[in-house]
Amino acid sequence: MDYQTITYVVTDGVAVLTLNRPDKMNALNSLMRAEIAEAARTAGTEARVLVVTGAGRAFCSGQDLSDRVNGAEIDLERTLRDEYGPMLRALYDCPVPVISAVNGAAAGAGANLALAADVVIATESSYFLQAFTRIALIPDAGGTYWMTRGMGAAKAMGAALFADKITARQAADWGLIWEAVADADFAAHWQARAAHLAAGPTLAYAKVKQAIRASWDNSLSDQLDLEGRLQGEVGKSRDFREGVLAFLEKRPAKFEGR
Repeated sequence: MDYQTITYVVTDGVAVLTLNRPDKMNALNSLMRAEIAEAARTAGTEARVLVVTGAGRAFCSGQDLSDRVNGAEIDLERTLRDEYGPMLRALYDCPVPVISAVNGAAAGAGANLALAADVVIATESSYFLQAFTRIALIPDAGGTYWMTRGMGAAKAMGAALFADKITARQAADWGLIWEAVADADFAAHWQARAAHLAAGPTLAYAKVKQAIRASWDNSLSDQLDLEGRLQGEVGKSRDFREGVLAFLEKRPAKFEGR
């Protein structure tokens, strides 16, 4: 597919989706949302890990407030339901691990796009900003969901009400993201992380995602039952047999992703 607002490249099992409107700080317009959703669905069928990052100095500055259809005002409810929802679900439901490589500002819906990933790796100079109350809105695009689960209700409430910048280091310390990395090391670091996942047991990763997400709503008994069922499934995989054999033979495992 020919993309206009993103680039999408797959190399050695790693799909890299780059938000590519650097002159707009990668602000999200209608076309970009559709293209992100399409690329995320494609990555789930042809890659073993998906990385989302931004071109230029920002990761994503959020909604493009100049985006209009025939000059009409944005219908926020429709836009969230029909455009943001499918994009975020495509990322969240992607069967392979998803990494957000946050290379700069992640603001508004751009912050929450980043948080939709399984793992968020950010440069130390980047930041996350729930800017919504600055224009009399509430956090959307999953912000109230991911912030609360990532760093707790108290931090989420403060971030939403005050609309203060959260540095990447704060985000890592508070549990909102996985790690903050020195800017000079960032590209090599996320590429190594992505390569590690691309060479790993893809089926097991999918079941890890399923189990951890289910834990929010399950009782302990339900979660133990789910773990048993999922472990039974991955225990029949070729990768499990290879993992055990490699352990016994004292060599690195060569996982096939099945």
